[in-house]
Amino acid sequence: MPFSEAEQGACRALVDLALAEDLGSGGDVTSRAVMTSSRWVEALLVARSPGVLAGVEAVALVCRAVDIRLKVEALIADGTRLEPGTQVARLAGPVRNVLAAERTALNFVQRLSGVATLTRAYVDALAGLPTHILDTRKTTPGWRLLEKYAVRQGGGVNHRLGLYDMILIKDNHLAGLGIDDRSQQVREAVGRAKEFVLNIDPHLPIEIEVDSLEQFDVALAAGPSVILLDNMSLENMAEAVARRQQAGSSTLLEASGGVTLTTVRAIAATGVDRISVGALTHSAPALDLALDF
Repeated sequence: MPFSEAEQGACRALVDLALAEDLGSGGDVTSRAVMTSSRWVEALLVARSPGVLAGVEAVALVCRAVDIRLKVEALIADGTRLEPGTQVARLAGPVRNVLAAERTALNFVQRLSGVATLTRAYVDALAGLPTHILDTRKTTPGWRLLEKYAVRQGGGVNHRLGLYDMILIKDNHLAGLGIDDRSQQVREAVGRAKEFVLNIDPHLPIEIEVDSLEQFDVALAAGPSVILLDNMSLENMAEAVARRQQAGSSTLLEASGGVTLTTVRAIAATGVDRISVGALTHSAPALDLALDF
């Protein structure tokens, strides 16, 4: 799936910053010193390790920003599983400018493919279960749209994009109410959120974070769109699912906190609807890809 218009815009802005950082005012002095300006070459973008591709369009945007004559032909689509040796794209153009674009292009596709690869590992860990894997706002500043794009290529689902498209009431919001009783904090916060949505933006979902079954019961009765079960034990998560079912509620349940590839399946088996994992974007290692002449 190609970048959306917004993702293209975000990528172009990052590409401009990255190239200014790498080329400075003098350009690639090594290539200028060693390579003739008239020589044209072809090169292949190749996977060095297994993973999931994301960001091949970023390679093209980098190349076009360096030299409009550089041609990039994608050989496979984002979201495709890679094996060592998989050919991802073919580049052609003046050798100096292929080399000038190389590292920046690789930085983009390696980073985004790393996010997609880690996401796919979490998704695969839940094979056969209906639970969805979600990302968070723990993204690299400026890279959010692209990293969330990469999560989708790995089979994950995007959580809110920012502070503007969902009401998510967390513990610090509750503490900031100036109310001593936590259950009353939960009740008051959801009530205020519902009033805001009713009067300001009826399309905003409301989510609230709880860390105990007592808080959960209060939140469930208040009827938010989603309840976030923060760092709860497996037993308490399963009990929350049972209580939701007994209440006949349509509120979604989301688990978060300390989720790893080792624990994610057991969390999903409690019956929660979704699991948010900050590591998808803040801890994904870059995938090894290279440009071979």
